[in-house]
Amino acid sequence: MKKTAVIFPGQGSQFVGMGYDLAEQYGSARDLFRKADQILGISLSKICFEGPEDLLRSTENTQPALFVHSFIVDQILKQRQIPVHAAAGHSLGEFSALASAGAIDFDTGLRLVRKRGEMMQHAADENPGSMAAIIGLNTETVVSVCEAVKEIVQPANYNSPGQIVISGSKAGVARAMELAKQAGARRTLELPVSGAFHSLFMRSAADAFQQVLMRQPFHEMRVPVYSNVTAEANTDISVLPDLLVKQLTHSVRWIETVENMIASGISRFIEAGPGKVLSGLVRRINPEVEVIQAGTAADLELIEQTG
Repeated sequence: MKKTAVIFPGQGSQFVGMGYDLAEQYGSARDLFRKADQILGISLSKICFEGPEDLLRSTENTQPALFVHSFIVDQILKQRQIPVHAAAGHSLGEFSALASAGAIDFDTGLRLVRKRGEMMQHAADENPGSMAAIIGLNTETVVSVCEAVKEIVQPANYNSPGQIVISGSKAGVARAMELAKQAGARRTLELPVSGAFHSLFMRSAADAFQQVLMRQPFHEMRVPVYSNVTAEANTDISVLPDLLVKQLTHSVRWIETVENMIASGISRFIEAGPGKVLSGLVRRINPEVEVIQAGTAADLELIEQTG
């Protein structure tokens, strides 16, 4: 039997209309959206289903929206009794992975990601920055490019071979994009984000979030969750606060995460949540593994039929 990992997307995978088909088809999805609206005191379901896009894209809304969508899909997968051997999530998705593994429940996870989003947005407002994707350069070259810039700029997401996202001050990112082109980058693309995430510009958010996490109890994990910061499997809940705080200012080591999961015997990845960003990244990291998207009601019906 194939060893399966469930993986959860982060910011950038959201879209207006997300989760609507799930709420139409599954009573459990409707209940969870309704519960999320009550917990947050806003109509998150309306923002997900109807937008507007700029409101959904706002970090404090994006993160709860992705968490709720991913949690719903994961619960349906569990009802299908699909065996899962590990979990991981990209940035915000790590909270969905922890919920899947049982370390946090729905209510706790939703409140945490809402707080995280608010703190990150506040840090972004205090220290405006930007992010950009560098396409077609290896890791060493991108690191060298960042080091050559006088302004703050650093690798934020090691997404797949030849695709690395950088983050930092607007001037630093702009200069790094120029140097990357000179170094032979196939493409550089500034990302439509509201801040310099996974960089030192998130230090104030990390400090504030640490105070929240220090008071947060975690439960024993049913399966290992791979950390963005270490790219290693973890079942030790005592280190979760430290890892989740560091995640805000450190790089997402997604390439290593996927490679380490495959080395542990994982040969099937199910992306639980909106979009197909992670599915594409996994295929570029290792085209030989099986990758399944599970973000819509139609996706889930197909999984039910194929087992």
